[in-house]
Amino acid sequence: MTTDSPQWVKSSYSGGGGQCVEVATNLIAARGIVPVRDSKVPAGPALAVHATAFSSFIDSIKADTLGA
Repeated sequence: MTTDSPQWVKSSYSGGGGQCVEVATNLIAARGIVPVRDSKVPAGPALAVHATAFSSFIDSIKADTLGA
C-alpha cells in the first residue's frame, strides 16, 4: 500500500548530529520519485529526485566513486 503523503525516514548512519537528510521511499512504486528534505527544516522544501537517479547516487556513494 502506498499513500500520497511522504513517510520520512533518516539514515541509520546519521549519528544524531543534526546534519541529516530524510528520504521518503514509500513513493517510489506509486510515483517513481524519492523525496529528500533537510531534517532540521521538516516544513521546508523537499527535492523530488527520480528513483533511477537516486539509485545511481546511492550506488556511487557505496562504490566511493562520487565525484570521480
